[in-house]
Amino acid sequence: MLVLKRRNGETIKIGDDIEIQVLGTEGDSVKLGIVAPKSVQILRKELYDSIREENMSAAVQQVPQEQIQKLLRQQFHHTKKE
Repeated sequence: MLVLKRRNGETIKIGDDIEIQVLGTEGDSVKLGIVAPKSVQILRKELYDSIREENMSAAVQQVPQEQIQKLLRQQFHHTKKE
């Protein structure tokens, strides 16, 4: 982990495309401004962790065999009509 001290208005560069600027401090909080390409997803860590946990839960969720068979029958009949 790289640890830096920055003052209000100072900027950190990450690669050529990302800038993080200290906009100010409010009590225990630091207000940051981030400039990055639209292709770079920027999320608060707690939100990222929540989404990741939800995705992992959905990936391991078991689907009842009857439901799978029903979906396969529907797909088979739909394909057969075309």
